[in-house]
Amino acid sequence: MATNENLPPNVIKQLAKELKNLDETPPEGIKVGIDDDNFSTIYADIDGPAGTPYENGIFRMKLILSHDFPHSPPKGYFLTKIFHPNIATNGEICVNALKRDWNPSLGLRHVLMVIRCLLIEPFPESALNEQAGKMLLENYEEYARHARIFTGIHALKPRPKSKTGAISESTTALNVDQLVNVKNKASGAALPLPPHASSVVASSNAASGTKHDLLVDVDVSCNAASAAIPLVQKKEILVTKVPAAADKKKMDARKKSLKRL
Repeated sequence: MATNENLPPNVIKQLAKELKNLDETPPEGIKVGIDDDNFSTIYADIDGPAGTPYENGIFRMKLILSHDFPHSPPKGYFLTKIFHPNIATNGEICVNALKRDWNPSLGLRHVLMVIRCLLIEPFPESALNEQAGKMLLENYEEYARHARIFTGIHALKPRPKSKTGAISESTTALNVDQLVNVKNKASGAALPLPPHASSVVASSNAASGTKHDLLVDVDVSCNAASAAIPLVQKKEILVTKVPAAADKKKMDARKKSLKRL
């Protein structure tokens, strides 16, 4: 913690307490980050307030604490480019809470909330960006257009990732099944039969007295239902053939009886 040696131990202790509180209950639209080895620089990501030209943007900023903090106010800078009357082109922030209105009793939470409110209500009278301040006073629509352009170019939120995890897993599983079936077909390995297939084979063999391989015409498929279709069809054919053979025997027996008469 060599870089923290510039801050008194009581200040480091107070900052650690404030940062823990900010982490557990962050202010609306503000996320705070810190390097554990350097409490003198506080980073924050600020969401552009709804209804402003900064909406849908994320703006990163930093607060630099002096060696005699909190007796002297921190200096604030925007690291994300922004078109705003009270923020200079180099990112420096002009807000009374960091200047004449500073009070050692003010905490980091208050400072960050004031800076976010600055995005809602700028003060063109104390502008660091004269072009933005003049435009805001004379033509708000033009000012808002410029601010939205800067937001869209430099601060646009990343799009959330589409939730395709389950679909991807299902697709992967299907491809694996298909690959296994293709390999089985190529190697000539026997594929597992549907539960009713063995009974079909047994009934057909018993009826005809011969062995029939019902798997000859079964196509390789990842869907067991499709494999069952030709089996059922063969069963129907065999069932129709068995009565026909029995009838033929009966007819032959009748003809022999008639000849004897």
